[in-house]
Amino acid sequence: MTSQRFERSGIHLDPSELLCTKGCGFYGNGAWKDHISVESSPRSSGSRHVAVDTDQEFIDFLKPLRPGREIFKQCRAFTESMVYKRELGVEELSECVQDFYQKLSEYLHTQFKGSLDHVESVMDEVEKYMMCRLYEGVFCPESTDDEDKDLAIQKRIRALHWVTIEMLCVPVDEDIPEVSDSVVKAITGRACPARHHRKHIFSAIQATKREPASADDFLPALIYVVLKANPPRLQSNIQYITRFCNPSRIMTGEDGYYFTNLCCAVAFIEKLDGQSLNMSAEDFELHMSGQASSPARPQASGGSSSAGLLQVQSGLDLLTGLGVRQERVMKEARRLESDLIDWREGVEHKVQGALERFPPATQGPPPDDPAATAPPSAIDAENVESDLLPPPLQPQLFAG
Repeated sequence: MTSQRFERSGIHLDPSELLCTKGCGFYGNGAWKDHISVESSPRSSGSRHVAVDTDQEFIDFLKPLRPGREIFKQCRAFTESMVYKRELGVEELSECVQDFYQKLSEYLHTQFKGSLDHVESVMDEVEKYMMCRLYEGVFCPESTDDEDKDLAIQKRIRALHWVTIEMLCVPVDEDIPEVSDSVVKAITGRACPARHHRKHIFSAIQATKREPASADDFLPALIYVVLKANPPRLQSNIQYITRFCNPSRIMTGEDGYYFTNLCCAVAFIEKLDGQSLNMSAEDFELHMSGQASSPARPQASGGSSSAGLLQVQSGLDLLTGLGVRQERVMKEARRLESDLIDWREGVEHKVQGALERFPPATQGPPPDDPAATAPPSAIDAENVESDLLPPPLQPQLFAG
């Protein structure tokens, strides 16, 4: 029975299932019909392909609308103008985007008088379009510490791998096959667990309690899912949504509720201590330092399956960390390549300027120099100054 349960709880996911359905090679997002998400990195020629698809989808949505042409014109013009504002700080860029949302919303209210649902529907599509078009330039900018926060939260979650579902008082029984399957789907899903995997979390709670799940049960279950999933670029995505998402989406309604729960889950993980888990501070530090063995969940036979699961989880955490480090190295390599190109162009420019200011000397004297018209001297000729020499001696005969 132990082996069967281990097989059911294992993570079996085909990497091809995570890719965008457009075939651009980046990861998809169930929120946007498996198209590219904010967790991918379209910084190559694929980004142009995604931009074209995004424009076409947005145009198709706006075609039936009377002010559709004007809406697309304003959105396209704004995203193109943002290219020339990249020297601004991220907070200033955020204010520009929020102001645009506000002005466009006011314009839509004048066009769709009395139809609030119509306005919200259009603003949802506008937000999706804006988030795709702005991603490459404003996601995790170098002027912020978002990347450092990503690494810090990933390291923190890896250190908390020993936290069990019982410690968090999550009303979920993973020994029930239906519950275990729902938990695995929530952990391994590609979309944000707080919004689009809520159904798996609520299904697990409801199957355990045999009654409708309450909102109070959702947060501890979400904390457990985040700890086991350890999603990459978590803080960067939260900051990107906070800065550039339509504020009416994240402050009100169902979307705002689940996003707030996700932020609360991350804050809880960052401040988690022994008191939060009903254990002493000494025991908590022993577990965090790895000196204490991870508490094992009761199983039908030995702990080999538990050890195997921990080993798999450790391997996944290591791969996730390596992926983030590789992306950071590639980012630095691209920056170094750009610096080398700039340095080479600068040196070439300075050398060219020096050659123009100080041209190399030509061989021989200038044409107006008297030495240039003087006949060449023949120092090796046999008659050099022969007129100044005495005549040669003549042989004489002496009579003997």
